[in-house]
Amino acid sequence: MAAPGGRRPLRVLVSGDAEGRLGALFGRVAAAQRKSGAFDLLLCVGDFFGSAGDADWEEYRTGAKKAPIQTYVLGANNEETVGYFPDVSGCELAENITYLGRKGVFNEASGLQIAYLSGTECLEEPVPAHCFSSKDVTDLKTSLLSTPKFKGVDILITSCWPRGVERFGNTPFDVDTKKCGSGLVSVLASSLKPRYHFSGLQKICYERLPYRNHAVLQESAQHVSRFIALANVGNAEKRKEEPVGQFFFDLSSKPKGKKRPSEGRTGQQPQPQRLPCKPSLPTAACWFCLASPEVEKHLVVSIGTHCYLALAKGGLSPDHVLVLPIGHYQSMVELASEVVEEVDQYKSSLKEFFRSRGKRCVVFERNYRSQHLQLQVVPVPQDCCTTEDIKEAFVVQAEEQQMELLEIPEHSSLKQIVQPGAPYFYVELDTGEKLFHRVRRHFPLQFGREVLASEAVLGMPGRADWRSCQTGKEEEAAAAQAFRQAFAPFDIAQGD
Repeated sequence: MAAPGGRRPLRVLVSGDAEGRLGALFGRVAAAQRKSGAFDLLLCVGDFFGSAGDADWEEYRTGAKKAPIQTYVLGANNEETVGYFPDVSGCELAENITYLGRKGVFNEASGLQIAYLSGTECLEEPVPAHCFSSKDVTDLKTSLLSTPKFKGVDILITSCWPRGVERFGNTPFDVDTKKCGSGLVSVLASSLKPRYHFSGLQKICYERLPYRNHAVLQESAQHVSRFIALANVGNAEKRKEEPVGQFFFDLSSKPKGKKRPSEGRTGQQPQPQRLPCKPSLPTAACWFCLASPEVEKHLVVSIGTHCYLALAKGGLSPDHVLVLPIGHYQSMVELASEVVEEVDQYKSSLKEFFRSRGKRCVVFERNYRSQHLQLQVVPVPQDCCTTEDIKEAFVVQAEEQQMELLEIPEHSSLKQIVQPGAPYFYVELDTGEKLFHRVRRHFPLQFGREVLASEAVLGMPGRADWRSCQTGKEEEAAAAQAFRQAFAPFDIAQGD
């Protein structure tokens, strides 16, 4: 971010847990400034003070020593250090050392906007002095989101990690991410869309892959966010993923990340805004492009503006259908917004249709070794099993095949977590719950059918492979006609 009046860009240092080792902390700051030039301020996340009294702090508190740079710190994360912070709204602790407060926004003179949240999560009342509550997070979100044209903060600092931060990204070493982190911090980061989010407490340096703050092809491109967890000062256990446990960067017109000691190494830049997606041309004859001579039109049961429905060839049941784009798209993440809208309309009408027949439907897509998007819609009788049974069947069989099947957060969509062209498997249950697997190497082609055909769901394991379920063309045409007539009252193509 450029400073006003033609001044040099603001330069910021960020530190992990000092834990009272202030001599070591400010010694590193001085060394960084000798090597790389002056910095404007230091942000400290995690535990700034140690649990026991520390001689280092007394020297700074009394003025015997002075911090070499303007330093802003977060509050207590445990009961033992609460006494170091006399004013919950923030105060000066010593010359050049300022406690920011429990929560808020710090607007630096250069225009840099820093949101902060001190402490650890607490969901019970009364909230201890070293914790934050859902109300604190809501108040902080409201104060910023009510700002006209708010697009996100420059920096978010919290002591707690956001829970589930590694989901759909790279996994940190030696940290149990299911036990650490805060769900409220996750919500806050999702709302504030920081360019950089720094946290501490876990004594490890971890940089997550950058993530988007917009739905690709559906929303205007926004900056990406980078989450960086910082190791503690000194880091005696040597639990780090980078050569040095501190992280610094310069804020200029385009923020660039730098890590010591690799001078000049820059972080990845936000992805450029993509142009609206147009149907590509198939690399070979496609069985599913509606205009292709290869398509088996006797299986088609409804044709909309952008999509069509067809009975599945060798379906698990006579009413197993496919939702397919008329144009040539390989996957859901490549669809133009108007096509996505019609796909959703067809899914809703099919759910209503099957519900009227005492069935719930499961929708899945395998974007792996496929040329044209095929959204499989499989009805399951309600008296056969529950939605939870179906979900468990997918999860259990994925674990048996050593595949990670993750639940997509409610506020996320496929376009936010996977790029066009990347292989994946995706399943959506009738409750709206979504499960996702990013295909890394190999993937069983019949996985979706195998789960639904299993004894735990439909109880017809012999129908897992579509090739063993094929019938003659006349029988297929009769089944399509029967479905077409039954579905007519729900068909969006006949709604006008």
